[in-house]
Amino acid sequence: MSDGAGCAAVPEPSSTGRLLLVAACALLDADGRVLVTERPAGKAMAGLWEFPGGKLEPGESPEACLVRELFEELGVRTKPACLAPLTFASHTYPDFHLLMPLYVCRVFDGAPAGRENQAIRWCRVHELRNLAMPPADLPLIAHLEELLT
Repeated sequence: MSDGAGCAAVPEPSSTGRLLLVAACALLDADGRVLVTERPAGKAMAGLWEFPGGKLEPGESPEACLVRELFEELGVRTKPACLAPLTFASHTYPDFHLLMPLYVCRVFDGAPAGRENQAIRWCRVHELRNLAMPPADLPLIAHLEELLT
């Protein structure tokens, strides 16, 4: 049995104890590129690139949240059955703790466009490491690299 000495330091829980549940999606095109969106000016972490998605509404499943958010943010339609769970992020920010499942979606209708004044970008998975992203998104890249390379 290990004493845990080799484990990385675990951040302290947020002072508020507030848990924020957000669902995110790695939308993939036919060429295996991943879509990311830029957080618009006026929002927290503005200018950083992230996987599209959003906060779950009360009683909403992560899959239903992504179907709703992908349409609202990007104008694309998909179904819960087209969303495959890949991994999740658990990250402590100063004001809350974020729990974020990441899904992969290869089947959707419509051409993505930023409908909330956000820039969008299709990237090869290795290009994601060159983007400024929120801290919670960074560990997700390795899982996408494993899936797509």
